[in-house]
Amino acid sequence: MDLAAAKQILDAALAYASEHGFKPMAIGVIDARGALKAYAAQDGTSLKRGEIALAKANGAVALGMGSRALMKRAETQGYFIAAATAAIGGSLVPVPGGVLVKDAAGALLGAVGISGDTSDNDEAAALAGIKAAGLIADPG
Repeated sequence: MDLAAAKQILDAALAYASEHGFKPMAIGVIDARGALKAYAAQDGTSLKRGEIALAKANGAVALGMGSRALMKRAETQGYFIAAATAAIGGSLVPVPGGVLVKDAAGALLGAVGISGDTSDNDEAAALAGIKAAGLIADPG
């Protein structure tokens, strides 16, 4: 994931959230190795939304599946998700809003994590940002 794509995802996700009247968002975009590429927190975002957004993205990259799939796994394999969360240093939030980003060939570029509104709305903003960048979204 290059910086230009990360910024495009971030800007488009924020625009989508604003257009749809979502609550203030925190958005983090990481690359395939988990390095932070872009981050923003809108005015009025609650204090820890940024950490939650990044944990959605980090968990997705660490386990190779979007956070919607991680939520499904948490429902049936709670011990696994708890152990995985501990193994990656606590940075895993298994609810929608952590979306893998892939190129047209299916190669993993990174992930977007968003927190601020409902988990479904967080995910919708991430999907819109990724689509605007011309990349493939995998929410799980």
